[in-house]
Amino acid sequence: MTDCAIRTEGLTRDFGSLRAVDGISLEVPAGAIFGFLGPNGSGKTTTIRLLLGLLEPTQGTATVLGHDARTDAAAIRQRCGALLEHSGLYERMTAQDNLEFYARVWHLDPSQRRERVHELLSGLALWDRRHELVGAWSRGMKQKLAVARALLHRPDLVFLDEPTAGLDPIAAAALRDDLTELARREGVTVFLTTHNLGEAEKLCDQVAVIRSGHLLAVGRPDELRGQARRDRMEITGRGLDSRVTALVAAQPAVESAESDEGRLTLRLRDGQDTAPLVALLVHEGVEIDEVRKGGADLEDAFMALVGTDQ
Repeated sequence: MTDCAIRTEGLTRDFGSLRAVDGISLEVPAGAIFGFLGPNGSGKTTTIRLLLGLLEPTQGTATVLGHDARTDAAAIRQRCGALLEHSGLYERMTAQDNLEFYARVWHLDPSQRRERVHELLSGLALWDRRHELVGAWSRGMKQKLAVARALLHRPDLVFLDEPTAGLDPIAAAALRDDLTELARREGVTVFLTTHNLGEAEKLCDQVAVIRSGHLLAVGRPDELRGQARRDRMEITGRGLDSRVTALVAAQPAVESAESDEGRLTLRLRDGQDTAPLVALLVHEGVEIDEVRKGGADLEDAFMALVGTDQ
């Protein structure tokens, strides 16, 4: 691989009067887990299809692993893995047979097939269930197997489009852990689209934010957090009911307030003093156990970039 796995310059794609991707220029370092963040309909999936050569750009260029996506798309797809909208799994086949089938598609010889299937299924804690029909599996297990399918031929770059969408929190966390471990062990570059900010913050070395086809920011998660100057305040205690939450949310210093099971999370406007908010809560009868104040998280940065109306 080159030092830069993906490079785009002014990448643009129109669908009639709709500009789905608008002049995107970015570089994805080889070996990175790169998060491509944006609301639904922001152009994330269209960008992946442009990079894989499945769509031609209206304007601009994309180079993937040193190949031009317009003229050398077959070479790109040969060296990439992809998990897009569909898993590509055959549910009436076993997990092992699914991977064996795709290994034949990639022309792996028999000894390579056996070794690679064992390696991937073991790495994802699926080996003991290799003879089970995939159709009976949970969505989380199917997604793990679909990731294994995408990595089967040892690609240099893998595209994952919302890989944890629809999974419960436990299954999503397990898949994230497995994905991180696999990516590091395989030495593969990962281009990951998501609108799950917590997921991106845990997984990604670098992130880019896209809205309505426009690239808004690129950098490490901590760099993007630094662009959002809002402070966070978390209060735990008793009496943090909906009435108190609404009262606090109406204060000039508060941008937003959310309460959940004895925890009140506030996003504050720049430079606001928190002492009056604590005094207000005490006056309203809240029994405060703990007050914590910290800087913005990636969700703050994301919302500052894309706007709360998206």
